[in-house]
Amino acid sequence: MAFDGVTISAVVKQLNDNVLNGRIDKIYQPEKDEIILNIRSFKSVYKLMLTSNPQSPRIGFTFVSKNNPNTPPLFCMVLRKHIQNGKIISITQPNFERIININIESINELGDYSVKTLILEMMGRHSNIILTDDKYNIIESIKHVNADMSSVRQVLPGLKYIIPSSNGKYDTMKIEKEIFMKVFEEKKFLNLQSFIYKSFNGISPIIASEIVARAGFEPSVRGDELNEFEKNVLYEKFVEFINKIKDGQFNPNIIYEDGKVVEFSPIETLIFKNFEKKYFDDISELLDFYYKKRDILYRMNQKSQDLKKLVLNNIERCVKKKHIQQKTLKEIKDRDKLRLFGELLTANIFMIKKGMTSFSTINFYDENMNEITIPLDANLTPSENAQRYFKLYSKQKRTFEALKSQIKQNDDELNYLEGVLESISNSTQEQDINEIRLELSEEGFLKKRNIGKNKHNIKKSKPIHYISSDGFNIFVGKNNRQNDELTLKTAKTNDMWLHTKNIPGSHVIIQSNGNDIPETTINEAALLAAFYSKGKNSSLVPVDYTLKKFVKKPAGAKPGMVIYTTNKTCYITPDEQLVSKIENAE
Repeated sequence: MAFDGVTISAVVKQLNDNVLNGRIDKIYQPEKDEIILNIRSFKSVYKLMLTSNPQSPRIGFTFVSKNNPNTPPLFCMVLRKHIQNGKIISITQPNFERIININIESINELGDYSVKTLILEMMGRHSNIILTDDKYNIIESIKHVNADMSSVRQVLPGLKYIIPSSNGKYDTMKIEKEIFMKVFEEKKFLNLQSFIYKSFNGISPIIASEIVARAGFEPSVRGDELNEFEKNVLYEKFVEFINKIKDGQFNPNIIYEDGKVVEFSPIETLIFKNFEKKYFDDISELLDFYYKKRDILYRMNQKSQDLKKLVLNNIERCVKKKHIQQKTLKEIKDRDKLRLFGELLTANIFMIKKGMTSFSTINFYDENMNEITIPLDANLTPSENAQRYFKLYSKQKRTFEALKSQIKQNDDELNYLEGVLESISNSTQEQDINEIRLELSEEGFLKKRNIGKNKHNIKKSKPIHYISSDGFNIFVGKNNRQNDELTLKTAKTNDMWLHTKNIPGSHVIIQSNGNDIPETTINEAALLAAFYSKGKNSSLVPVDYTLKKFVKKPAGAKPGMVIYTTNKTCYITPDEQLVSKIENAE
């Protein structure tokens, strides 16, 4: 579901219930488009996140910890100057828009109390966080919008703040029957879903479908197909729905289909009544859960684009090389026949005359003694023709011997690069990306000058830590350095080691602590191994498991590469919902 007016209304209610009259204790800006406010209220201390991330702009309490830059960005310093230690005096949602205004009372440079407004606009790529004074003059914004970027509305320090246009939509919270019916007549040729979400602020297509469903209609039904009674039913259900929002009747839940998240909703929905759902105590908890993975993917994608391009280019090079190698193998597959021709020509040297273009003889190497015809070069003597075949055979034999090691080397490199690509997708922190960057530099794929002095400042990241339903610790490596560390240093002799069979993925370790590992824990660890692999979107993924003592690293092998014996194999279909049920100890 879009972060629409209904979801924002649920957030506003939660904020008013918890941080109204609270004081802003600290302010951070961990990302270029995100700020964190530490707020002390009479109830507790809260960490409020506001993000203008174009992929998922939102606001809510968060439990996710992030590293902050050593030097605070300009916007962060401006906020600290104007609203740090300020008191939150009101939190509103103007016109049921995708906007939240937080009014903060603080002391200005003259020692007088003044009110500043922190505004979060959640409008896709136009999202922004803006600080204004009590006259709505813009003090600063996290994104500047000049005339070249928008001729309609500029957002720059010193300009007057203007609320974004509603594009002719009506304030959902103030709709009366007369207005509703008037707009209905104007748009009666639209289907009911389009009529609602195109006419009223803060209503997303899904919420529009929900209102229509509660009225007993299909979203695709056109307005001109309704009679007077049905129009009144639609209006009554619209009002009933809005009144529930006004009364704060929220029930945050995430909707699943076939084990995968398909949607979230701040309310109980009729249109998803037959779907599996997971309920949350409050809207912030839901949003933290729903957006956590999406945010990580977005942030990591931003920070790792150059690495992905580098790895993909090298994978493409390996694939092309493999194609050439396979083509060459095909061309020399009959090399033994060249030696046979040379030997048969040598054995029959006195029967061949210069100028002949072919020679037929009995193949005495064939148990059936079949006749064979050998092509000849008419310009060469019989001896020269025989030597030509021996030379061709020797050349192709040398090519084959060289190809064997080249093919293995290329296949190993291809497997390694595919593993690195999977590690990039499993990265959840900037340290993970930095470790991969360092690894690629050490393996010669990245110029060392691109690492520079930061090599020794790269913090060591940690593997993902789960606890099985039986209470066993399970660790999942996120990159090759972690995989090697887990398998070769952390794991004990009788710990369990798991990895997808012939598929790039993470090393997974179950700590046994000298105890027998139950089947349920092995199955949960196998699920994690399949989920954190290239096969995460497949079904019946083969996962090998064995004791750590049977896992070895060959001399000179690339990071993350091991060999193992005495293993068993199970088949697992990765399921994100089942993974979420395994306790994450992070």
